[in-house]
Amino acid sequence: MSGISRIVVLGGGQAGAQAVETLRREGYLGDLVMVSEEPHLPYQRPPLSKKYLSGELTEERLWFHHQSFYDEHQIALRLGLRAEKIDALARAVILSSGERLQYDRLLLCTGSLPRRINLPGSESSGIRYLRGLEDIPAIRSAMISGARVLIIGGGYIGLETAATARKLDCQVTVVEMADRVMNRVVAPSVSGYFESEHRMHGVNIVCNMQIQRLEGDGSIERVLCADGSCFNVDLIVVGIGAIPNTQLAVEAGLDCDNGIVVDQFCRTSDPAIFAAGDCTNHPSLRFDTRVRLESVDNAFEQAKAAAKNMLGRPVMHDRVPWFWSDQFDNKLLVVGLSQGYDQQVLRGDPATRCFSVCYLHGGELLAVEAVNSPKDYIAAGKLIRGRARLRLDRLADPSVALKDTLESSL
Repeated sequence: MSGISRIVVLGGGQAGAQAVETLRREGYLGDLVMVSEEPHLPYQRPPLSKKYLSGELTEERLWFHHQSFYDEHQIALRLGLRAEKIDALARAVILSSGERLQYDRLLLCTGSLPRRINLPGSESSGIRYLRGLEDIPAIRSAMISGARVLIIGGGYIGLETAATARKLDCQVTVVEMADRVMNRVVAPSVSGYFESEHRMHGVNIVCNMQIQRLEGDGSIERVLCADGSCFNVDLIVVGIGAIPNTQLAVEAGLDCDNGIVVDQFCRTSDPAIFAAGDCTNHPSLRFDTRVRLESVDNAFEQAKAAAKNMLGRPVMHDRVPWFWSDQFDNKLLVVGLSQGYDQQVLRGDPATRCFSVCYLHGGELLAVEAVNSPKDYIAAGKLIRGRARLRLDRLADPSVALKDTLESSL
């Protein structure tokens, strides 16, 4: 830790919160400053589209820690302030308040930004994006019983928001350009299962649909589609993916390519600057590729690794990725990366509401999508980390535990 008297962390999400906590736990005693554009204490984001939106959780229950934690551990919070510029040569960050923060090490945890639609009428009021706490009041106030809510995008956020809107007794339509929901992240059988579940709960799922324009007098009232269909709406929520928040990094001259480029030690192209979380493009040693992940677990683990590496304690970030989504009473758990698979095996029957889809390459397990099947998910993580080769005849039999499908198993 010699020579490190101040560390500045930009971003108050999962990665930033974990980083400052790890730095103090690891014994760092120097100045520690966290800068967050949001005025709130660092908080969890996954509940925003679910229990916080429905009113089941209060804001305080989203916080990682109360103010007393940051005071006790002498973590200086600069909340509600924007980092305007990184002066990498002088090792300083200039804030929107005019304050100039010198640093010995800088950690970028700038996350991602919602991808915005570009359609006629898309700048009108009544169109909402769900990214942070500040987005929730307007969405929640419009989700009154009977309100006509249209979700643009059938990914995780769109479907989770749709499920919450139905719980609040709204009339809900999901419009997806692709031929099925979650088409980029799960198998057709998993998409089909969740489409069926949403329809059973009264959600109108419309796939293969291109929106042409949005209309209304002052605020959005109608959504017009390419096939001539029209949806009357009271609220539109857009969930069409996210892009890495790299503006500061690009302007500072850091290498960026679909995220801030870092190595396995979370180092950027500047030796004094590290990065973690959704904003990074980092190597996955297990899958021999570079990835950008929008994942709570990745943010959590990469931030821990970055904190230790900033202190001169080399730790490689090499996790098997995992993700989850809660929709109605269903839990989808995804572990691993399916890119490059040559075999896909269905374990169980979707009609039972408990099944998994396994992806393999040359008999080696790459990824598993587990629907209401936590046992398969837990076993899959260990098998994927161990580069396990599985027996296909046993893998397809859900009565055989996933851990017992190894080629060497009797």
